[in-house]
Amino acid sequence: MQAVSGRSGPVAIAVAPSGGRRTKADHPALPITSDELARVAAVSLEAGAAMIHVHVRDRNGRHLLDAQAYRAAATAIRAQVGERLVVQITSEALGIYRPEQQMRVVLEARPEAVSLALREFVSDQTHEAGFASFLETLRRRKVVPQIILYSTEEASYLATLARRGMIPFDNQPVLYVLGRHTVGQTSAPADLLPFLALGPVAPSHWMVCAFGSQETACVTTAALLGGHCRVGFENNLFLPGGALASGNGDLIAATRRALEACGLAVADADALRNQWAA
Repeated sequence: MQAVSGRSGPVAIAVAPSGGRRTKADHPALPITSDELARVAAVSLEAGAAMIHVHVRDRNGRHLLDAQAYRAAATAIRAQVGERLVVQITSEALGIYRPEQQMRVVLEARPEAVSLALREFVSDQTHEAGFASFLETLRRRKVVPQIILYSTEEASYLATLARRGMIPFDNQPVLYVLGRHTVGQTSAPADLLPFLALGPVAPSHWMVCAFGSQETACVTTAALLGGHCRVGFENNLFLPGGALASGNGDLIAATRRALEACGLAVADADALRNQWAA
Protein backbone atom coordinates (compact mmCIF):
# COMPACT_ATOMS: atom_id res chain seq x y z
CA MET A 1 0.00 0.00 0.00
CA GLN A 2 1.05 3.59 -0.58
CA ALA A 3 -0.03 7.12 0.18
CA VAL A 4 -2.80 8.83 -1.75
CA SER A 5 -1.25 10.42 -4.80
CA GLY A 6 -2.33 12.47 -7.78
CA ARG A 7 -4.27 11.19 -10.74
CA SER A 8 -2.65 8.22 -12.44
CA GLY A 9 -4.63 7.12 -15.49
CA PRO A 10 -8.30 7.72 -16.29
CA VAL A 11 -11.09 7.73 -13.71
CA ALA A 12 -13.33 4.65 -13.52
CA ILE A 13 -17.03 5.16 -12.92
CA ALA A 14 -18.88 2.21 -11.43
CA VAL A 15 -22.68 2.05 -11.36
CA ALA A 16 -24.45 0.51 -8.36
CA PRO A 17 -27.95 0.46 -9.85
CA SER A 18 -30.08 -1.16 -7.15
CA GLY A 19 -28.49 -2.34 -3.91
CA GLY A 20 -30.25 -4.78 -1.64
CA ARG A 21 -32.64 -2.45 0.19
CA ARG A 22 -34.54 -0.22 -2.22
CA THR A 23 -37.51 -1.38 -4.28
CA LYS A 24 -39.57 -0.01 -7.14
CA ALA A 25 -41.61 1.81 -4.52
CA ASP A 26 -38.51 4.00 -4.07
CA HIS A 27 -38.09 4.49 -7.81
CA PRO A 28 -39.89 2.69 -10.66
CA ALA A 29 -36.67 2.53 -12.72
CA LEU A 30 -34.75 0.61 -10.06
CA PRO A 31 -33.68 -2.69 -11.70
CA ILE A 32 -34.64 -5.93 -9.98
CA THR A 33 -34.60 -8.73 -12.57
CA SER A 34 -31.70 -9.94 -14.71
CA ASP A 35 -33.26 -8.42 -17.81
CA GLU A 36 -33.67 -5.07 -16.06
CA LEU A 37 -30.07 -5.18 -14.86
CA ALA A 38 -28.94 -5.93 -18.40
CA ARG A 39 -30.85 -2.94 -19.78
CA VAL A 40 -29.35 -0.68 -17.11
CA ALA A 41 -25.92 -2.08 -17.96
CA ALA A 42 -26.32 -1.00 -21.58
CA VAL A 43 -27.48 2.49 -20.57
CA SER A 44 -24.67 2.77 -18.03
CA LEU A 45 -22.05 1.80 -20.59
CA GLU A 46 -23.32 4.45 -22.97
CA ALA A 47 -23.29 7.04 -20.19
CA GLY A 48 -19.67 6.32 -19.26
CA ALA A 49 -19.53 3.48 -16.74
CA ALA A 50 -16.64 0.99 -16.66
CA MET A 51 -18.18 -1.37 -14.08
CA ILE A 52 -21.58 -2.51 -12.86
CA HIS A 53 -22.03 -3.56 -9.22
CA VAL A 54 -24.69 -6.28 -9.16
CA HIS A 55 -27.21 -7.24 -6.51
CA VAL A 56 -29.78 -9.96 -7.19
CA ARG A 57 -33.17 -10.55 -5.55
CA ASP A 58 -35.41 -13.50 -4.80
CA ARG A 59 -38.89 -13.91 -6.31
CA ASN A 60 -40.28 -11.57 -3.64
CA GLY A 61 -37.74 -8.86 -4.41
CA ARG A 62 -35.65 -9.47 -1.29
CA HIS A 63 -31.86 -9.37 -1.11
CA LEU A 64 -30.31 -12.64 -2.24
CA LEU A 65 -26.89 -14.26 -2.38
CA ASP A 66 -27.18 -17.11 -4.86
CA ALA A 67 -24.62 -18.33 -7.37
CA GLN A 68 -27.16 -19.38 -9.98
CA ALA A 69 -28.92 -16.01 -9.80
CA TYR A 70 -25.59 -14.23 -10.19
CA ARG A 71 -24.66 -16.33 -13.19
CA ALA A 72 -28.04 -15.57 -14.79
CA ALA A 73 -27.60 -11.85 -14.21
CA ALA A 74 -24.03 -11.89 -15.58
CA THR A 75 -25.17 -13.82 -18.67
CA ALA A 76 -27.92 -11.29 -19.33
CA ILE A 77 -25.53 -8.37 -18.86
CA ARG A 78 -22.88 -9.93 -21.11
CA ALA A 79 -25.52 -10.45 -23.81
CA GLN A 80 -26.07 -6.69 -23.81
CA VAL A 81 -22.57 -5.29 -23.34
CA GLY A 82 -20.10 -8.14 -23.85
CA GLU A 83 -16.86 -7.48 -21.97
CA ARG A 84 -17.24 -3.70 -22.15
CA LEU A 85 -18.26 -3.54 -18.48
CA VAL A 86 -16.59 -5.20 -15.52
CA VAL A 87 -19.32 -7.20 -13.77
CA GLN A 88 -18.81 -7.05 -10.02
CA ILE A 89 -21.14 -8.96 -7.69
CA THR A 90 -21.81 -8.07 -4.08
CA SER A 91 -21.24 -10.37 -1.12
CA GLU A 92 -23.22 -8.10 1.21
CA ALA A 93 -24.75 -9.98 4.13
CA LEU A 94 -27.49 -7.45 4.91
CA GLY A 95 -27.93 -9.20 8.23
CA ILE A 96 -29.04 -12.40 6.51
CA TYR A 97 -25.91 -14.35 5.58
CA ARG A 98 -22.90 -15.58 7.53
CA PRO A 99 -19.32 -15.25 6.23
CA GLU A 100 -19.09 -18.92 5.26
CA GLN A 101 -22.26 -18.56 3.17
CA GLN A 102 -20.97 -15.38 1.56
CA MET A 103 -17.67 -17.02 0.62
CA ARG A 104 -19.35 -20.13 -0.75
CA VAL A 105 -21.64 -18.13 -3.04
CA VAL A 106 -18.74 -16.09 -4.40
CA LEU A 107 -16.65 -19.17 -5.13
CA GLU A 108 -19.59 -20.90 -6.81
CA ALA A 109 -20.54 -17.86 -8.88
CA ARG A 110 -16.95 -17.29 -10.13
CA PRO A 111 -17.44 -13.60 -10.99
CA GLU A 112 -14.92 -11.31 -12.60
CA ALA A 113 -14.98 -9.13 -9.48
CA VAL A 114 -16.63 -9.01 -6.06
CA SER A 115 -17.05 -6.49 -3.26
CA LEU A 116 -16.24 -7.63 0.29
CA ALA A 117 -17.05 -5.61 3.41
CA LEU A 118 -14.09 -6.09 5.76
CA ARG A 119 -16.33 -5.80 8.83
CA GLU A 120 -18.55 -8.64 7.62
CA PHE A 121 -15.71 -11.09 7.00
CA VAL A 122 -13.32 -10.17 9.82
CA SER A 123 -15.43 -9.23 12.81
CA ASP A 124 -12.52 -10.20 15.09
CA GLN A 125 -9.04 -11.68 14.89
CA THR A 126 -10.31 -15.27 14.90
CA HIS A 127 -11.58 -14.73 11.33
CA GLU A 128 -8.33 -13.34 9.89
CA ALA A 129 -6.85 -16.63 8.69
CA GLY A 130 -10.07 -17.71 7.01
CA PHE A 131 -10.36 -14.38 5.21
CA ALA A 132 -6.75 -14.53 4.06
CA SER A 133 -7.30 -18.04 2.71
CA PHE A 134 -10.44 -16.89 0.89
CA LEU A 135 -8.56 -13.99 -0.71
CA GLU A 136 -5.81 -16.35 -1.84
CA THR A 137 -8.40 -18.57 -3.49
CA LEU A 138 -9.84 -15.53 -5.28
CA ARG A 139 -6.34 -14.59 -6.45
CA ARG A 140 -5.74 -18.05 -7.89
CA ARG A 141 -9.12 -17.99 -9.63
CA LYS A 142 -8.47 -14.48 -11.01
CA VAL A 143 -11.43 -12.91 -9.20
CA VAL A 144 -10.72 -9.28 -8.23
CA PRO A 145 -11.92 -8.39 -4.72
CA GLN A 146 -12.70 -4.80 -3.81
CA ILE A 147 -12.68 -4.42 -0.04
CA ILE A 148 -15.32 -2.09 1.41
CA LEU A 149 -14.18 0.19 4.22
CA TYR A 150 -16.58 2.24 6.34
CA SER A 151 -14.03 3.94 8.59
CA THR A 152 -10.39 4.87 8.90
CA GLU A 153 -10.10 2.26 11.64
CA GLU A 154 -11.07 -0.41 9.13
CA ALA A 155 -8.62 1.02 6.60
CA SER A 156 -5.81 0.89 9.15
CA TYR A 157 -6.75 -2.67 10.08
CA LEU A 158 -6.61 -3.69 6.42
CA ALA A 159 -3.14 -2.12 6.18
CA THR A 160 -2.09 -4.12 9.25
CA LEU A 161 -3.31 -7.33 7.62
CA ALA A 162 -1.36 -6.44 4.48
CA ARG A 163 1.84 -5.85 6.47
CA ARG A 164 1.37 -9.25 8.06
CA GLY A 165 1.18 -10.87 4.62
CA MET A 166 -2.52 -11.74 4.84
CA ILE A 167 -3.63 -9.75 1.76
CA PRO A 168 -2.31 -11.57 -1.33
CA PHE A 169 -2.82 -8.64 -3.72
CA ASP A 170 -0.12 -6.02 -4.18
CA ASN A 171 -2.65 -3.51 -5.48
CA GLN A 172 -5.70 -4.31 -3.36
CA PRO A 173 -8.66 -2.18 -4.54
CA VAL A 174 -10.87 -0.66 -1.85
CA LEU A 175 -14.13 1.27 -1.65
CA TYR A 176 -14.48 4.09 0.88
CA VAL A 177 -18.08 4.56 1.99
CA LEU A 178 -18.94 8.14 2.95
CA GLY A 179 -21.85 7.65 5.32
CA ARG A 180 -24.31 4.90 6.14
CA HIS A 181 -27.61 3.46 4.91
CA THR A 182 -29.78 5.62 7.17
CA VAL A 183 -32.89 7.68 6.47
CA GLY A 184 -31.97 11.12 5.19
CA GLN A 185 -28.24 10.39 4.99
CA THR A 186 -26.50 12.99 2.84
CA SER A 187 -22.76 12.67 2.38
CA ALA A 188 -20.46 15.65 1.86
CA PRO A 189 -17.04 15.93 0.18
CA ALA A 190 -15.46 16.71 3.56
CA ASP A 191 -16.41 13.18 4.67
CA LEU A 192 -13.50 11.99 2.54
CA LEU A 193 -10.91 13.91 4.58
CA PRO A 194 -10.36 11.27 7.30
CA PHE A 195 -9.55 8.68 4.63
CA LEU A 196 -7.14 11.05 2.90
CA ALA A 197 -5.34 11.55 6.20
CA LEU A 198 -4.34 7.87 6.28
CA GLY A 199 -1.02 8.73 4.63
CA PRO A 200 1.30 5.73 4.22
CA VAL A 201 -1.43 3.15 4.96
CA ALA A 202 -3.72 4.41 2.18
CA PRO A 203 -4.31 1.99 -0.72
CA SER A 204 -3.21 2.87 -4.23
CA HIS A 205 -6.50 2.02 -5.98
CA TRP A 206 -9.49 3.46 -4.17
CA MET A 207 -13.05 4.27 -5.08
CA VAL A 208 -15.68 6.31 -3.26
CA CYS A 209 -19.44 6.00 -2.90
CA ALA A 210 -21.69 8.53 -1.20
CA PHE A 211 -25.31 9.11 -0.22
CA GLY A 212 -27.75 11.79 -1.33
CA SER A 213 -27.71 14.70 -3.73
CA GLN A 214 -24.02 15.56 -3.12
CA GLU A 215 -22.99 12.20 -4.57
CA THR A 216 -21.54 13.82 -7.70
CA ALA A 217 -19.61 16.37 -5.65
CA CYS A 218 -18.20 13.64 -3.38
CA VAL A 219 -17.01 11.34 -6.12
CA THR A 220 -15.63 14.19 -8.24
CA THR A 221 -13.61 15.36 -5.24
CA ALA A 222 -12.30 11.82 -4.87
CA ALA A 223 -11.35 11.69 -8.54
CA LEU A 224 -9.46 14.97 -8.33
CA LEU A 225 -7.47 13.53 -5.45
CA GLY A 226 -6.57 10.26 -7.20
CA GLY A 227 -9.60 8.05 -6.61
CA HIS A 228 -12.44 6.55 -8.62
CA CYS A 229 -16.22 6.90 -8.53
CA ARG A 230 -19.22 4.70 -7.71
CA VAL A 231 -22.67 6.16 -8.23
CA GLY A 232 -26.20 4.86 -8.62
CA PHE A 233 -29.58 4.16 -7.09
CA GLU A 234 -28.12 1.91 -4.38
CA ASN A 235 -27.10 5.02 -2.43
CA ASN A 236 -28.68 7.99 -4.19
CA LEU A 237 -31.68 8.86 -6.37
CA PHE A 238 -30.98 12.56 -6.92
CA LEU A 239 -29.12 14.73 -9.39
CA PRO A 240 -26.66 17.39 -8.14
CA GLY A 241 -29.35 20.09 -8.13
CA GLY A 242 -31.68 17.96 -6.02
CA ALA A 243 -34.05 16.81 -8.78
CA LEU A 244 -35.03 13.14 -8.89
CA ALA A 245 -33.00 11.26 -11.50
CA SER A 246 -35.00 9.43 -14.16
CA GLY A 247 -32.60 6.50 -14.07
CA ASN A 248 -29.09 5.38 -13.16
CA GLY A 249 -27.81 6.69 -16.47
CA ASP A 250 -28.55 10.25 -15.35
CA LEU A 251 -26.24 9.87 -12.33
CA ILE A 252 -23.42 8.43 -14.42
CA ALA A 253 -23.81 11.18 -17.02
CA ALA A 254 -23.73 13.86 -14.31
CA THR A 255 -20.54 12.37 -12.90
CA ARG A 256 -18.93 12.12 -16.31
CA ARG A 257 -19.75 15.76 -17.09
CA ALA A 258 -18.23 16.85 -13.78
CA LEU A 259 -15.07 14.82 -14.36
CA GLU A 260 -14.60 16.07 -17.89
CA ALA A 261 -15.23 19.65 -16.79
CA CYS A 262 -12.26 19.16 -14.45
CA GLY A 263 -10.10 17.90 -17.30
CA LEU A 264 -10.21 14.25 -16.21
CA ALA A 265 -10.47 11.35 -18.65
CA VAL A 266 -13.00 8.58 -18.03
CA ALA A 267 -11.84 4.96 -18.04
CA ASP A 268 -13.40 2.12 -19.95
CA ALA A 269 -13.56 -1.42 -18.59
CA ASP A 270 -10.20 -2.46 -20.02
CA ALA A 271 -8.51 0.57 -18.49
CA LEU A 272 -9.97 -0.38 -15.10
CA ARG A 273 -8.79 -3.97 -15.51
CA ASN A 274 -5.30 -2.73 -16.38
CA GLN A 275 -5.23 -0.48 -13.32
CA TRP A 276 -6.15 -3.41 -11.08
CA ALA A 277 -3.42 -5.51 -12.70
CA ALA A 278 -0.73 -2.84 -12.31
